[in-house]
Amino acid sequence: MKVLVIGGGGREHAIAHKASSSQAVSKILAIPGNGGISNLAECFPLDVNNIPLLVSFAQENRVDLTIVGPENPLAKGIVDAFNASGLSCFGPVKKAACLEASKIFAKEFMTRNGVRTASFSIADSFQEALFQLNKRAFPVVIKYDGLAAGKGVRLVSNRTEAVSFLEEIFERNVFSSDSPRVLIEQALVGQEVSFLIVTDTVSYQPLAAARDYKRVFDGNQGPNTGGMGAYCPSTSLDQGTLSIINQDIVKKTLNGLAKEGIEYRGVLYFGLMITREGIYVLEYNCRFGDPETQVILPLLENDIIEVFQATISGSLQNITLKWKPKCSVCVILASSGYPGAYQTGYRITGLEQAKDVLVYHSGTRKIDQETLVTAGGRVLGVVGVDNDFKSAREKAYLAAEKIEFEGKFYRKDIASEV
Repeated sequence: MKVLVIGGGGREHAIAHKASSSQAVSKILAIPGNGGISNLAECFPLDVNNIPLLVSFAQENRVDLTIVGPENPLAKGIVDAFNASGLSCFGPVKKAACLEASKIFAKEFMTRNGVRTASFSIADSFQEALFQLNKRAFPVVIKYDGLAAGKGVRLVSNRTEAVSFLEEIFERNVFSSDSPRVLIEQALVGQEVSFLIVTDTVSYQPLAAARDYKRVFDGNQGPNTGGMGAYCPSTSLDQGTLSIINQDIVKKTLNGLAKEGIEYRGVLYFGLMITREGIYVLEYNCRFGDPETQVILPLLENDIIEVFQATISGSLQNITLKWKPKCSVCVILASSGYPGAYQTGYRITGLEQAKDVLVYHSGTRKIDQETLVTAGGRVLGVVGVDNDFKSAREKAYLAAEKIEFEGKFYRKDIASEV
C-alpha cells in the first residue's frame, strides 16, 4: 500500500513513523514533509492548501490512502475533493471541520446540543467587542473565530491587555481576515486535558488522553503557542471522570452531529477544562493534536493503518484499541523568539547523542544528507517513553540537553507535576 501524509510538522512525523511500522505499507510519500520525515518518506515541496494539485498528485502517484495532518486543508475541503475523485482520505469533510475552522460555529453547536462550555458573547467589530467586555469581569478569554495555528486565543487579565489583543485582530488584522470576529468568554480555572477519539460516525474509540502545555514559558507564562510539550496518559481522568466525558460530552457531540446531518469520520479532539463545577469543552479540533500526537501514538499498540481504514469504511466497531502500560513525555525545542518573529537556517547538531528517545521533527530542513537546519518556530519534539513519568521525563530532558542549535530554548517544567 502506498500512503500519502499531508503536512510537515511533528504530528505528521509521528504519524509517518507509526505508519512505517505497518506491514501493509510499502511506501510513504509526504507533502511537504520535513528533515525528519524525509528519512521515512519521499517528500514533495507542494502547497498543502492547493487541493486540486493534491488530488492530481494522489491520482498520478496511485496513492492508496491519504492521511491529513493539519487543519487548513481539512477546512478547505480536501476530504470532500478526494472522496469525489474516488480517493481514500482519512479526515473529516469540510462541513464537519467547521467545528475547528470557526470557534463561533463550535460554540453555537455546543449550545444547541447541550454540551457544557463557558459562557460567551460574540463580537463582529472592535466597538462591539469593547461593549461586550463591559459586561464581564476579568480575567476573560478572547478567541479569534478562525484558524490561527494555536495563536488566536488569549487569556487577558485586564482591559488594557484585552484592548491590545482586539486591536491586533480588528485594527492590524494580524490574522488576515476579510471580516474578523471574536468570542469573549468566561475564563475557567482547572486542569486542561486533551481527549481525542477516532470515529466513523456510527461508533468511536477513545485515544489515550494527554495534557499539553500551550504557554511559551515555564509556569504557564507568556503567550499561547502551538504547544511546548505534552505528556500521556493524563493523570486527571479517573473512571468516573471518563464516564462523564463519554456520556455528557462525546456522545452529545456525536448525537448533535448526526442530528444536524454532519458526517464525521476521523479524529475529533476535545479540549477540556476539568473544574470544581464540572467538565467544560474549551474547543474542538478536527484532527490529531500537536504535540499530543507525539506522546499518544508511541503508546498505541494497534496498526494505525488498520485503524484509519476501519474509520473510513465505517467498521471501527470491529477494532479495539490497545495501549502500552507506559508513560510518555514530549519536550519541544523551539527557536528563540517563537511564537513571535524568529530566525531559521541554523545548523542542528547532537541528534546522534540523543539516546533512547524518539525525536520528531517539526521545523527542520535538510541541506544535504549530513546537514540539518532549523526551518520553523517549533523545531524538534523530544519524547521519552518509560514505565513511569519520572523516568520518561528524565530521558526527554537528558536528550534535549544534547541537541544544539543557535537560539534553542525549551520549557523546563513539562510533566513536572506528575
